[in-house]
Amino acid sequence: MAILINDHEITDAEIAAELPHHQDCPNPLQRATTAVALRHILLDEAARLGLPIDSEEAAIEALLQSQIKLPQADEASCRRHYELHPQRFTVGELVLVDHILFQVTPNVPLGPLRELAEQTLQEILQDPALFATRARELSNCPSGQVGGSLGQISRGETVPEFERVVFAMASGEILPRLLETRFGLHIIRVVRRIDGHLLPYEQVADPIANALHASSIDAAWRQYTQLLVGRARVQGIELAGASSPLVQ
Repeated sequence: MAILINDHEITDAEIAAELPHHQDCPNPLQRATTAVALRHILLDEAARLGLPIDSEEAAIEALLQSQIKLPQADEASCRRHYELHPQRFTVGELVLVDHILFQVTPNVPLGPLRELAEQTLQEILQDPALFATRARELSNCPSGQVGGSLGQISRGETVPEFERVVFAMASGEILPRLLETRFGLHIIRVVRRIDGHLLPYEQVADPIANALHASSIDAAWRQYTQLLVGRARVQGIELAGASSPLVQ
């Protein structure tokens, strides 16, 4: 079925040219097709408003500048962000972590795997000295060969769901439940933690202001894009909830 955006039919060549920019997305073809469709909607609006169209990028940027006006974040907002998210501005924070991974794969039944993981966790909670032995016997991570040790980890080095948990644990603590991540089921022990120190507000005020301003622009741009989508004549593609092609 052809994809029509107002009076333009999107071609395979346009999608092919856009595709390399979206290879890290879960569905690159869909994301590329959506980006092309949205770009045409934005270019049509720029033309309707009589904005200069020296290039597609310049036209879309001119549309953004003319239609979205946002002030810089004030100091109160910046300080509130700083106080609500101290972990983002803490440096030198480290945890020494051991884990046992029960990897979830299509060929492994989840029920028996979870049962084995739960049984192993209970054994370790009763006798923490078993941790390294069980890691060598059962872990699907290469760290199992060294008793489950992942070494020292700083923020940003692991997946978010793992990071949130280990940086909230105390030295010597074994998580009393299984942690489920995109990799599987984990038994976790924090051997030692170094708390680091919080950077002074004055040192991070400008980056916070810039980040909040960028976030506001992003939210306003998405809202404006959806408004234009609602006005456009769209056939052959679902654009509800899509972001603009400037937002990767």
